[in-house]
Amino acid sequence: MAEELLRQFHLSDEEYLALDEVEFRARFRERIHHTLEIQAYAAANGEGKLSADQNSTAKKFLRLWEERKLPKNLPEYLYAEKLVGFSEKLLRGEKLELNEFQPYALTEAEKDAFYKVIFERRSVRHFTDQDVPDELINQILTSGLWAAHSCNLQSIRYLVVREKTTAGLFKGSDVPGGPVHLVVLQDERVYRANPLNPVRNRLIDAGAAAQNIALAAHASGLAGVWLTFNNTMIERISKYFDLPEYIKVVTYVDIGYPNQTPYPPQRLTLEEAVLANV
Repeated sequence: MAEELLRQFHLSDEEYLALDEVEFRARFRERIHHTLEIQAYAAANGEGKLSADQNSTAKKFLRLWEERKLPKNLPEYLYAEKLVGFSEKLLRGEKLELNEFQPYALTEAEKDAFYKVIFERRSVRHFTDQDVPDELINQILTSGLWAAHSCNLQSIRYLVVREKTTAGLFKGSDVPGGPVHLVVLQDERVYRANPLNPVRNRLIDAGAAAQNIALAAHASGLAGVWLTFNNTMIERISKYFDLPEYIKVVTYVDIGYPNQTPYPPQRLTLEEAVLANV
């Protein structure tokens, strides 16, 4: 059993080259993450040293990438190259300076705005007919892609569905439909890259993306509501867009310009929610 599991993580060159591009890129990301990224940053922090061949898996994947003739300007290749460069510097005994990658420090006003978005976001179910600009939709969807994702597998895919062009496609929801439905999908092929990844992580991955979408919509001056599909809706939407079996419909967020501002539901106190603080 252990040997079979190990084999699923270590395919032959021929097997890697025969994979479809989506799974190959997912395996590329997963292996770089687990064989070099974690170890390089630990070593840079003084927590042990890299082994002499620590970057061999990353170099192998870079070679396979080139053999597949994939573009070298794609994010996986660029990131792997950067990490290999970091590791080689560490292996030479040099100090790895990462200050240039430090996130921009928020001002007090920006921090206030951040928490304002979190605390003032609410579920809005009634919208005007005003069109949502494509550039806003794209910015919101990009925010979803930057959510944390287990093993850097990046499963998130989308459908952007406007109610005015597909009226009734989302019938069956228990709330009025918004002008734009942002459907969060997952490409399950990426999870083949890590058979140890718990199934529950898939829901967490999709949930993280949906939360970013809901917050980004509010920050963009829109309103939104995070919704759930029933099986009939999933079947109807999958059939309408002819989605392949490996693309799973998970959840959706309706967005648009609000025509009402509901009273925000109150939350449990922190004292109630924290069960232990040791």
